[in-house]
Amino acid sequence: MTPSNNTQDKHADTPTTDTLYASPSDIVEGFRFDDKVVSVFPDMIQRSVPGYSTIIHMISQLTARYAQHDTHCYDLGCSLGAATLAMRNGLGAKKCHIVGIDNSPQMVARCQSLVKEDTPEHIDIRIIEADIDGVDFKPASVVVLNFTLQFLPIEKRTALLQRIAQALVPGGVLILSEKLAFDDPRHHELMIELHHNFKRSQGYSDLEIAQKRQSLENVLIPESFPSHQARLKEAGFSGVELWFQCFNFASMIAFK
Repeated sequence: MTPSNNTQDKHADTPTTDTLYASPSDIVEGFRFDDKVVSVFPDMIQRSVPGYSTIIHMISQLTARYAQHDTHCYDLGCSLGAATLAMRNGLGAKKCHIVGIDNSPQMVARCQSLVKEDTPEHIDIRIIEADIDGVDFKPASVVVLNFTLQFLPIEKRTALLQRIAQALVPGGVLILSEKLAFDDPRHHELMIELHHNFKRSQGYSDLEIAQKRQSLENVLIPESFPSHQARLKEAGFSGVELWFQCFNFASMIAFK
C-alpha cells in the first residue's frame, strides 16, 4: 500500500492548497520548511515534482527487496513522512527499526502526529528532530534521501554519504532522489522548460513558478547525475544506477 498524502485532509483547520507564491512580492525570501510550507507541503510536492507518487510507491517496493531483519531503515529529511510510511509498508513481516529525521521542528511535529495516526503501536518508528549530517547511524539496510541532499551545502555531501555507506550492512542500499542539473546547456534549459510546463499543467501561474524558483535559488543546489555517481562511488558505494527520471527529477539506487 502506498502512503496517502490525503492524511492532511482530516484536519479541517489546515490549509491544503499551495498558494504561497500566488501574490507578487517585492522581496522573495529564501525557501524554508516553516509552518506555511508544512501546511501545504503534500499539495506543493505533488504539483511540483513530476513522478513523486511513483518514487514513493517504489521506495516501498525497494524496501521490501532490500530491508534486512533487525537493522535500521532511515528516512533522512523525512518531511511529513511519506517515504517513512512507504518503508513501513514495504517491510512486511521483517522486524526493522524505522527512523525519520528532519531538522525542521514544524515538519517533525506534524510528521510525528501523522505517523502516530497511521502506524500500529507494535511497529518501531521514531521521528527525530536533528541535522542529518550529525546523526550517529546504527547498522542499516535501507537509507532514503528523498529530495534532501540537494538542500545540503555541496561541501558537506561527501562526508554524509561516506557515513551512510559505512553504516550500511552488506547488501544494503541508499535510495537517493534529486533534482538534476545537466552539463549540456541546451538540454538543461529544455528540462527546466518541460518542468515549468508540468507545473503550469498543475495549476501554477507564471508568477508562482518565477517566485518559487527565486526562493529556491542558492537554497536548493542541483547537480548532474555523473556528479552524483562519482561522489557516491568515492563515498564507498560499489555501484550506482539511475532507476527513475522525469525531466530534471530523478531517483538513484546506490549499492553497498
